[in-house]
Amino acid sequence: MTVTAYTLAAVLDLFVLFIGARFLFQPRAAAAGYGVPAKPDGDPAYLTIKGVRDGTFGLVGLALLAFAGARAEAWFMLVVALVPLGDMVIVLRHGGAKAVAFGIHFATAIVVLISAGLLFAL
Repeated sequence: MTVTAYTLAAVLDLFVLFIGARFLFQPRAAAAGYGVPAKPDGDPAYLTIKGVRDGTFGLVGLALLAFAGARAEAWFMLVVALVPLGDMVIVLRHGGAKAVAFGIHFATAIVVLISAGLLFAL
């Protein structure tokens, strides 16, 4: 179970880091994948903010896993699960597809919570 818990946590951290990079380097495509496409005349600063936020969460998760251990990473995962839940609400409130809101964001929150549970069990 230790290998599974650490692997899932590392994969989730790397995935969030990838999402952050995508928002920095391909912001319009990333916004469309998020579930709320960016307006052509919208403020690109907000897309950059999302990229920095997600990239930072990924790096913090990896640092906790490497230097602080499973328990610290478990608490991080438990708290950071609020982000995809908030993203789900944002997609729903701004006319995004329910399939994206639940199929991506809610499902991500569930996987993050499973990761937290596995890490707490170690």
